[in-house]
Amino acid sequence: MSHVLAAVAWPYANGPRHIGHVSGFGVPSDVFSRYMRMAGHDVLMVSGTDEHGTPILVQAEKEGVTARELADRYNRLIVEDLQALGLSYDLFTRTTTRNHYAVAQELFRTVYANGYMIKQTTHGAISPSTGRTLPDRYIEGTCPICGYPGARGDQCDNCGNQLDPTDLINPRSRINGETPEFIETEHFFLDLPALADALAQWLKTRTDWRPNVLKFSLNLLDDIRPRAMTRDIDWGIPVPLPGWEDNPAKRLYVWFDAVVGYLSAAIEWARRSGDDTAWKKWWSAAAEDARQYYFMGKDNITFHAQIWPAELLGYNGEGSRGGQPGRYGRLQLPTEVVSSEFLTMEGRKFSSSRSVVIYVRDFLSRYDADALRYFIAVAGPESTDTDFTWAEFLRRNNDELVAGWGNLVNRSISMAAKNFGEIPPLVDPTPADEALLATAREAFDTVGGLIERHRQKQAITEAMRVVADANRYLSDQAPWKIKDDPARQGTVLHVALQVVSDCNTLLTPFLPHSAQTIHELLGGTGVHAPMPSIVEVDDLDGGPGYPVLTGDYTVGARWESRPVEVGRPLDPPKPVFKKLDPSIVDEELARLGG
Repeated sequence: MSHVLAAVAWPYANGPRHIGHVSGFGVPSDVFSRYMRMAGHDVLMVSGTDEHGTPILVQAEKEGVTARELADRYNRLIVEDLQALGLSYDLFTRTTTRNHYAVAQELFRTVYANGYMIKQTTHGAISPSTGRTLPDRYIEGTCPICGYPGARGDQCDNCGNQLDPTDLINPRSRINGETPEFIETEHFFLDLPALADALAQWLKTRTDWRPNVLKFSLNLLDDIRPRAMTRDIDWGIPVPLPGWEDNPAKRLYVWFDAVVGYLSAAIEWARRSGDDTAWKKWWSAAAEDARQYYFMGKDNITFHAQIWPAELLGYNGEGSRGGQPGRYGRLQLPTEVVSSEFLTMEGRKFSSSRSVVIYVRDFLSRYDADALRYFIAVAGPESTDTDFTWAEFLRRNNDELVAGWGNLVNRSISMAAKNFGEIPPLVDPTPADEALLATAREAFDTVGGLIERHRQKQAITEAMRVVADANRYLSDQAPWKIKDDPARQGTVLHVALQVVSDCNTLLTPFLPHSAQTIHELLGGTGVHAPMPSIVEVDDLDGGPGYPVLTGDYTVGARWESRPVEVGRPLDPPKPVFKKLDPSIVDEELARLGG
């Protein structure tokens, strides 16, 4: 058994999340966490809403509310959406808790004390019309390196190079299109060059990452420079140093505090569990069985494969200047950064402002959560950009979920319920019977190994291959024709029900809602696929209360073939999945405007 941290990217609380977001951070992390728990590992899956930074202020101003009011509203909406999707967080919290402030400030102070936060005078971008600071990501222009016209002020997504806003050719504000004004301002920078050797040594040991992620991460070492970790803004975590902490216009950079959230969420979970030190099983560098997996979209690789590891190295005192770990002790670095590519929609990039979007809440108001989870698992942007189309969603749902898996479940249980009223015994199995049973048993190692290596598309394809084999077996054996040999008819149906049970377990990490239903259709009781709950909590250190996602995941199915119980009563089933009418394609395209 290992202690496995599933560190899931923090959705930003300036609006509802769309299906492109959850295809990158949400569903892949949940599939992995559910499988690892079923396989006997001690998993801690943590995240929360990211609530600081200029975009929150910009959106709050648009809506005529305070930044905190905006964050409160979208925190709750996002919590409800992720719960409806069945994402099994041990703790989904937020970055405006006093616990998070304290943990982020502890990391900053220690990295500073170890000599890796250096003070520099730089040029900050200001909006001429509002006087407000423009964050790097809110400035666009032409990349001076590759000429890409849509480069951001912190990074060019085309060539992957780090940038400063002053590097851009013809910079402009993404908020209102005006040319930003650059003024001199003093900030603390993370001294990445002083951590570069340690960072490179660590990265070069990461040989089993997805090739696209590792190549991108190693390329970042070619142009390594200090990165600003404070900002001119009044919404965020105060800089915890004398002369700075009382300055109302200086705060920690939102990206500094957001990645610290993985640690602060684990500490909050431990404090709520009754054992304040329990987080160390996943975080202490001395915990030899601890493994850490970070899930996100590819636009966040820089912060998870460079900035966050560098912060941890600085905190541990492991850069060129040495130093001592802070009060949390020496901390683990990521085992793997699991980054997905982008999901587009009907050939276009997701864009809320252009209405090229479908929010999670809207999707789940019309379709089942497992239908979306299935599409993301089998056709999502695991290692290449992928296009979501309504025609493909319809096909996957109707031809694969309904006609494949749903059909196997329905006809197996229906025939057994009609002819026997219970699970019949296995009598004198033939080689064909034994072959299918063996195929299902052997799939546990295959599918589990693929999920563990973050090859979820291949994993669910292998599980569905067993489903197809079972449907073929039923058609070949035709138990509905075996009227004069009840023992043989019962044996065929026993085999089918055993394989339904096994396939249900194989598909549980991907399709937890329907897995619970199928478990009950097979006569099972109790929890098969545990679900997250929304719990209203008080801030541990006296701040305002808030909702969290949490759950008891110690219950539920194990990752193994369990013999079905002969004689267990069966009732006629209802269809597990909904067949969708082809008209939904035109209806949804009309909602998108064509």
